[in-house]
Amino acid sequence: MGAVLIRDNAVLLVERAREPHKGYWSLPGGAVETGETLAEAVRREVREETGLLVEPLAVVEIFERILRDAQGRTEYHYVLIDYVCTVAGGDLAPADDVSQACWFPRGDLAGIRLTEGSLAVIEKAFRQLAQSVAP
Repeated sequence: MGAVLIRDNAVLLVERAREPHKGYWSLPGGAVETGETLAEAVRREVREETGLLVEPLAVVEIFERILRDAQGRTEYHYVLIDYVCTVAGGDLAPADDVSQACWFPRGDLAGIRLTEGSLAVIEKAFRQLAQSVAP
């Protein structure tokens, strides 16, 4: 579960403080808890990681990520659903399992250590938002 938050041609990213992907930048998000809807999960995860209150607008992408250990055994297997969200309130403050939360201009994303697949999802979200406001 992930959230793509876009403001003034910039996207909100969080730096992971724990494995997997410690030190990498990614979209805020995490796991769905038992009994939660997908929308509830994305709201909770973003609030826990960033302090922001969000509303999911639309699904951007659904994909899976399989991470293997040095011996080739599956260590993590994620099914990811990323939503474009709008900020509804709160104050940006990294918390939970992130060390930083920052808005990055779209043009600076190529130089950032992003988790695999994040850039493609972010670019797709920018395109979707541009189409939704086109006359």
